Amino acid sequence: MDSSLIAQLLTGAVAVIMFGLGLSLQAADFARVLRFPRAVVIGLFVQTIVLVGIAFLITRLFDLPPSLAVGLMLLAASPGGALANIFSHLARGDVALNVTLTAINSVLALVWMPLVMNWSLEHFLGAGHYIPPPTRKIIELGAIIIAPVIAGMWVRQQAPQLAERAEKPVRLLSILVLVAVVVPSIIASSD
Repeated sequence: MDSSLIAQLLTGAVAVIMFGLGLSLQAADFARVLRFPRAVVIGLFVQTIVLVGIAFLITRLFDLPPSLAVGLMLLAASPGGALANIFSHLARGDVALNVTLTAINSVLALVWMPLVMNWSLEHFLGAGHYIPPPTRKIIELGAIIIAPVIAGMWVRQQAPQLAERAEKPVRLLSILVLVAVVVPSIIASSD
């Protein structure tokens, strides 16, 4: 299967799953998160500072080659994606908190990722290396996550009984879609 087709299928699957997440959310869920910002602040601190610090320690502990060290730092500095929201939903976690963290972290990544990456490139590979911020990709990620969630929340507000009835089937469909997209992706890239 073509990798661009897999990427398109995965994007569509994530959008459908995010819509399903929106069916289980209300504006009050986000208001609660904003009224009690401690969890958001702690989550962002762990996702940005602590995770990057742990990645740096791993590069030192295992004496990684410079290219692998830079790659690990890139992964650590990348914002959490839609899958975190999906797993939070499937585990019946605080989805509003997770969506909020994903949205804020995606915006922060416009500044944080270039800072971490450029420091990592200079630290591990030496001066003269630079990577521009992935602005377009981060905006696309936000659109794939936020727009479908808002649409699902709108449906819940307009037709609460429909949203309630659809919640279990959509959760099951989310698992099936995730498996149907991820398993072929893994098989296709097994080489």
